[in-house]
Amino acid sequence: MFALNFYTDLYEDVLRNSRKTATIRLGDKSRKYEAGQIVWVTVGNRYSRRQKLYSAIIDKVDVKPISELSPRDIERENPEMRSQDEIISLLTRVYGEFVTPAHMVTVIHFSRVDEH
Repeated sequence: MFALNFYTDLYEDVLRNSRKTATIRLGDKSRKYEAGQIVWVTVGNRYSRRQKLYSAIIDKVDVKPISELSPRDIERENPEMRSQDEIISLLTRVYGEFVTPAHMVTVIHFSRVDEH
């Protein structure tokens, strides 16, 4: 079982409210995540305790440079963001490295799976 983990301070509220339906990850993650795969959506910091929020199904996985991200990709990553510059700032903060529009990213689209 794979997990999509998110930092609590950045994403817990939008995940709980199902306002986040995609994640943009630095690099090519297409070998790790595939359409149809079931994953846990978790929150917590790296190397610390995490909390499972729900299960999700991966709907689609796209690999592209940041310069080709659509407004919809960006909005699904974070409903408050509108530009590639905001995504670059976010990825620089999360990954701790200098990120440019030429960097490849993986856009992982997912849908919550209710277990009732």
